[in-house]
Amino acid sequence: VVRRHLLQRYEHQPFISCLAGFYSCRWKRYQRRRTKPGKCCCKTRECVFFPLLVGAFCFSLLFLYMWGEAKNDYNNFDWYNYGNLGFWFLWSLVLLIVAAILFTYITLLLVLAMCLLAEGQQLYLHWSHKIGTFLVLGFSITALFILSVLWGDQWKTVRLSFQITAPYLHIGAITIMVLLSWPVALHAIRADKKVVQVIIVGPYLAILLFLFLIPLGMYSPCIREMGTLGPKPALIGHRGAPMLAPENTEMSFQKTIEHCGDGLETDVTISYDGVPFLMHDSTLRRTTNIKEVYPNDTAQNAALFSWDTLKELNAGTWFLKDKPFSCMGSLSRADQNQAMNQSIYKLSNFLRLADSQNKLVIFDLYRPPEKHPYRNSWINRTLEVILNESGIRPHLVLWLENDMRSFVQSVAPGFQQTMGSKAPVEDLVMDNIVKLNLAYTEMSSEDIRKYAEANITTNLYVVNEPWLFSLAWCSGAHSVTTNAVHTLKNLSQPLFLMTPQQYNIMWILTDLTSVLLISLIFAL
Repeated sequence: VVRRHLLQRYEHQPFISCLAGFYSCRWKRYQRRRTKPGKCCCKTRECVFFPLLVGAFCFSLLFLYMWGEAKNDYNNFDWYNYGNLGFWFLWSLVLLIVAAILFTYITLLLVLAMCLLAEGQQLYLHWSHKIGTFLVLGFSITALFILSVLWGDQWKTVRLSFQITAPYLHIGAITIMVLLSWPVALHAIRADKKVVQVIIVGPYLAILLFLFLIPLGMYSPCIREMGTLGPKPALIGHRGAPMLAPENTEMSFQKTIEHCGDGLETDVTISYDGVPFLMHDSTLRRTTNIKEVYPNDTAQNAALFSWDTLKELNAGTWFLKDKPFSCMGSLSRADQNQAMNQSIYKLSNFLRLADSQNKLVIFDLYRPPEKHPYRNSWINRTLEVILNESGIRPHLVLWLENDMRSFVQSVAPGFQQTMGSKAPVEDLVMDNIVKLNLAYTEMSSEDIRKYAEANITTNLYVVNEPWLFSLAWCSGAHSVTTNAVHTLKNLSQPLFLMTPQQYNIMWILTDLTSVLLISLIFAL
């Protein structure tokens, strides 16, 4: 009898051994203890630390979600770091990988803890995992704080993403609650006092009820009746097709045209001798070989060079070396050779190309620095090139610059006057504005509809991700500026598009199924 009792006590339990081994580094049977009925699942120190583990999971999940949804703007993040560090690297991708690894690690620890609780085992987290938990918690909170300070607009992106992902996040949250019902039910049943049972089950049921009802306050423009979806937004290539070719070069704009883009966007700077050319950065360091040719002038403003100097620089080799986008595909040998031979593009040539292909053009016009010969005549010089040298048809030009707008309207009445910020409809109509060019973070289906009623269309920039383009489509945007014409052109309808009836069925089935499963778990 004694021998049989000892064998039962120390019988081999491989599943629990693995759980306790990975969680507590306690691989042997005698090192573990079961939770007695009515007793706490762990010692006081472990009870204090378990909420930290849950907090690390929540913060790491929040950071991973936030950074995953920020993928649309990774290039801006890398460009910001380039400006501060002086060299190009895909820091955004590194940060995403680190966030995914840390979240996976802390999720595994939490799953192990839940499995141990479900088996009635006392929790004891090994000291190395405790250090890891603190590192994950500290990293996630620090990263969220720094990004909130330096890049606060990303929270607007997160809020927009909820309009697409909320129905599916709801299903995920309900699934987690179903999985948690087993350890909750187990410990509630083992509790020897009613008060303890209420403390265990009460918060669980409150959270579950909240999740059941949260769809009542959910809104998504992609949940709409059949036949109410507007036309697909036009695609305007942001500096051309910068995922396929060096930005702001002839090759980049040709790639946009090849992939059926509807318009071309660029940035215009004026050289020291009055030649408007295409350049986004204030210096030539990132997108040319200025460091090799004129190493002492890398920090000089691009507008302070003559056109004879600018046209000799190579504007393509950096693209093959730095690979500015993490999602870039491999280029063919012909494209690589073409990219290596790109030069800085003149505005006049850009406009002729757009006119020959009947493409809209929109550009940011940069005022030259002080002591520049064209500091005070930059708009006049640009108008000369557009009207007299390029020959482009005026209706293809979306004029964005706000300075001297009345003068521009008098000289070029055919331009489509475009405003870069929201304003009252009455003011826009008075200024003959026909299009708004807004950052996608200002997206609002209500505002877009209001402006459309006054015959003012809306263009959103920069929209690269399919989910964000789908949201812009459902919101009624007329066009988007994008780095990814070649991928967005393939979307035949918005992602996540569904009717209210389909969503209601999905919501009700999810809730009913979860209620059934949770009831069975508590009953058993």
